[in-house]
Amino acid sequence: NLSFCLFLTSSPLRSESRIKSSDYTEAEVLPDSFPSAPAEPLPEFLLEPEDAFIVKNRPVQLRCRASPATQIYFKCNGEWVNQNDHITRESLDQITGLVVREVDISVSRTQVEELFGLEDYWCQCVAWSSAGTTKSNRAYVRIAYLRKNFEQEPLGREVRLEQEVLLQCRPPEGMPAAEVDWLKNEDVIDPSQDSNFLITIDHDLIIKQARLSDTANYTCVARNVVAKRRSSTATLIVYVSGGWSSWTEWSECNARCGRGWQRRTRSCTNPAPLNGGAFCEGPPVQRVTCTTLCPVDGGWTEWAKWSACGTECTHWRSRECQAPPPINGGKHCSGSMMESKNCTEGLCARNKKISIEHASHPLAPGMGVAVYTGLVVALLLSVIMVLCVGVLAYRRRCRHLHGDITDSSSALTAAFHPGNYKPPRQDNPHPLHPSAPPDLTATAGAFRGPLFSLQQGVNDSPHKIPMTTSPLLDPLPSLKIKVYNSSTLSSLELPADMCISDGEILSLKSVGTVGRDREYPSHTLSREPGLSTSATLGNLGGRLTIPNTGVSLLVPPGTIPQGKFYEMYLIINKWDKTTLPSEGSQTVLSPVVSCGPSGMLLNRPVVLTLPHCAQLDTPTPDWTLTLKTQTHQGAWEEVLTVGEETLSSPCYLQLEEECCHVLMEQLGTYGLVGQSCPPQPACKRLQLALFAPRAPCLSLDYSLRIYCIHDTPHALKEVLDLERSLGGVLLEDPKPLLFKDSYHNLRLSIHDIPHSHWRSKLLAKYQEIPFYHIWSGSQRPLHCTFSLERGSLAVSQLTCKICVRQVEGEGQIFQLLTDIQETLPPHSPLPSGGSCLPSSQVGPYAFRLPDSIRHKICASLDAPSARGCDWRLLARSLGFDRYLNYFATKPSPTGVLLDLWEACHQGDADLVSLATALEEMGKSEVLVVMTTDGDC
Repeated sequence: NLSFCLFLTSSPLRSESRIKSSDYTEAEVLPDSFPSAPAEPLPEFLLEPEDAFIVKNRPVQLRCRASPATQIYFKCNGEWVNQNDHITRESLDQITGLVVREVDISVSRTQVEELFGLEDYWCQCVAWSSAGTTKSNRAYVRIAYLRKNFEQEPLGREVRLEQEVLLQCRPPEGMPAAEVDWLKNEDVIDPSQDSNFLITIDHDLIIKQARLSDTANYTCVARNVVAKRRSSTATLIVYVSGGWSSWTEWSECNARCGRGWQRRTRSCTNPAPLNGGAFCEGPPVQRVTCTTLCPVDGGWTEWAKWSACGTECTHWRSRECQAPPPINGGKHCSGSMMESKNCTEGLCARNKKISIEHASHPLAPGMGVAVYTGLVVALLLSVIMVLCVGVLAYRRRCRHLHGDITDSSSALTAAFHPGNYKPPRQDNPHPLHPSAPPDLTATAGAFRGPLFSLQQGVNDSPHKIPMTTSPLLDPLPSLKIKVYNSSTLSSLELPADMCISDGEILSLKSVGTVGRDREYPSHTLSREPGLSTSATLGNLGGRLTIPNTGVSLLVPPGTIPQGKFYEMYLIINKWDKTTLPSEGSQTVLSPVVSCGPSGMLLNRPVVLTLPHCAQLDTPTPDWTLTLKTQTHQGAWEEVLTVGEETLSSPCYLQLEEECCHVLMEQLGTYGLVGQSCPPQPACKRLQLALFAPRAPCLSLDYSLRIYCIHDTPHALKEVLDLERSLGGVLLEDPKPLLFKDSYHNLRLSIHDIPHSHWRSKLLAKYQEIPFYHIWSGSQRPLHCTFSLERGSLAVSQLTCKICVRQVEGEGQIFQLLTDIQETLPPHSPLPSGGSCLPSSQVGPYAFRLPDSIRHKICASLDAPSARGCDWRLLARSLGFDRYLNYFATKPSPTGVLLDLWEACHQGDADLVSLATALEEMGKSEVLVVMTTDGDC
């Protein structure tokens, strides 16, 4: 700094040149050179020094400019800056002709840090002219910084639609004060563009009315000249609470006669709950009792007396349908109301006068009879001619009916249903023998016409009934059935595992071909590999099973009429290719399964087995379970509600902890749905499956995927197939989780990551799957991904914890310790024996109970017993007694019970449990038969 002594010694006019100014003390001495023109004005600053911030170690430059000025210097913190530290520039104003001086100084971080005191480091510019001095404003120099931690970070919330939302943010302390921006899903929020947002002076974000589109991740970003800081992400969920729709009209009374009930429904869709919003309060169904008047069929009264004999030699009598009259939809009396007959026993004598009168009348009785007789004869002749023409045309089209070989592959694709086969022709001189080889030299013909049900005998070939328009014709899988016919042998090529008797083989015969092409309408079902199976079944029955899914169809012996064979199929419909049966608060509990052909006539019920994910081990019933079927138009209809069966219920549902068995006589598409039964909320059984990329991992990025699926074999198989196609591997066995109907979301979070080698790319502290997505089952498969990044390729060990829990509910923790470079052995949580079960079994091999034992048990228990030791006691012993009236309506209740027992014990069908039940009933004679004929 330039000392005042230096100014005094160097100035010869120091006493005269002292400037009297109130801003300087008497000790202050001015420089020795002064302008010679005293008429100049005081200096005026054209540029004053501005506040500056030192970023890291970079010095700042301060500048000022004044005119007119003969001298200009900086004073910092009350001390003059050394003249050598000034950079001065001088110029002349072209307009005024005055001298303009400009000076720069540099201030370092060290100078600022050496200052002690309460006041910040400041500098001021002083300019001289002949008229005096002028000082600039003070410019403060500060060290810039920005702390790391926010004083207050925004917090995630769940708000209802159109509610005002306040997200608070207090940025970190900094110099200069940080500026704040808000990000919505990483996009900067501009209140001028969207008036629904408002940023306050305290940096808080206000959403005036929450919209569904405002559901997002919000981040507060603070920045100044030093750095930029991001707060933790706050997840805002805008939910919509459900509202009831209007009530539907009351249904018709379910009782056709007497006391019954009516129902009406409403759905929680006005609006539907969204993003975890509360479900509608109150029942979705209302029921009231009703009484239907019973129909009364009409009855005839007694005949009235005969009338007097008329001119036509007849007399009449009448009666009325009034004893009783038909009311309430009852049937009207059948028969005629009037009756006439000849009253002279055929000896009717007419006088001449009457004859003349009749002859003169244009419609005399005799003439009317002749006219009507002629019309009837003409009509009959016309009908006969039309029939003759139709028969001729029909026989012409069927002239190639008796071909030798039928390749039915085209028939199967055109909705083929195998019909009955005629026995061999009687004029065949060579007897048939099952061991004789088929004549494979016959010419093969293509099927191009309708198939016929040949239920008649040998000599009734002209009376075949076409079946092409039958409702039984449904699409079938690709299958070849060849029928050979020669002068020495007739045979049918069937699957190798199909068991039929020699008599059935001898009764098979070629149906033949038809010469013209015909098109058949077909409705094809999507058959994915591993999700479908099919087999040709006959009177001996069989079982269709889709491996590793828990889905099967049992076709008992005698279900299909004797001599007929049907191509039956079983398909699991994929979730993205079908309409789900749930509505309102209902949830899907089983896969949607199609079995067919739909519409085929069954002699007895079949048993469809479906896995489900309902938790049923509670002491009080928490579920209202409903079986639904899909119509041909795609709509879902209620078949039965468990516990509300009536005699008109077409099915019976046997419920177990992990599956249900449905006895039905109509094939089609079925699914099980349920909803909570107040006051207790129901629980669904879920599985949590953790997957990772297949080793070795060659990238720094690494992801963990957690699937939330139904606790059924089919759902797990679907996810395993999906991950196999994506290159994923299952890290450990799936963990169970009970998901409660409480409208709370499923929350997933990752913890204890070794931050020295790994970091998480997830900004939020956790992820959530909305409750409605899981409960409705409309989105599959549901999963969350945790994206990680390792520090280098040399890092291979990963340890962490993944927590999965329902908010205010149960949870699970995955303790992960894995080497991402180590190839894991193949791991499948599916049952070891599941894949070994054949997809189809035909004939006696499909059933554990021999046919002889079955017949003797039925003969012993079908007849009612006075002591109650009949099929009803067997139903109670086996646990099939929830609704006995269903079995009571069947010709053989015991046979249906045994069919259900076969389906329930598919994997462990030994005869011990059945023998134990029979022993408790005291049926010793049946036990002797089982011990002799079976392997009990």
